[in-house]
Amino acid sequence: MQMDTPRLRLRRFTPGDAKDFVAYRSDPEVARFQDWEFPLSLESAQRLLRSYSRSDPGAPGWFPYAIEVKADGRVAGDVAVHRQRSGQEAELGFSLARDRQGQGYATEAVAAVLRALFAGGLHTATAECDVRNERSARLLERLGFARTGQRGVFARARRERVDMLMFSLPAEHWNALDGQRESGA
Repeated sequence: MQMDTPRLRLRRFTPGDAKDFVAYRSDPEVARFQDWEFPLSLESAQRLLRSYSRSDPGAPGWFPYAIEVKADGRVAGDVAVHRQRSGQEAELGFSLARDRQGQGYATEAVAAVLRALFAGGLHTATAECDVRNERSARLLERLGFARTGQRGVFARARRERVDMLMFSLPAEHWNALDGQRESGA
């Protein structure tokens, strides 16, 4: 499943994305609030991308969309969707290369994925972010997510306990907000 926005293409990862993937996944500032091992080797990235290329965006489990910037054809980050077995709820996560942050790409990409998920019958989207990740929390709130709580987790890759903010966005709330966006209200 591919989605296009005015500036971005959200698509399946390919083996050719490995260099861009390694670059942003290995950046300590990008990985700071994520629970993945870094730096990421090119070989590990190639293995991950091969597995991503075989995953099904409609099946339960995680599916990562590559965020490609149309202007230069490079992968700037990803939006990952974790579909629940019921098909009615999905969790979202996102990451973006440091040099691509602050340009609205993450908001544009997450909004495109939400639009597709809700058009496909999703009832609720959820997300979590480290309480220290204020930019991600603001992005989620801009898109209509409401904070629903906070919980502590043990981040395996970082080997530390972190507090996570929890967010939820029901379809009816998204549809009302998206309708306002479309009408320019």
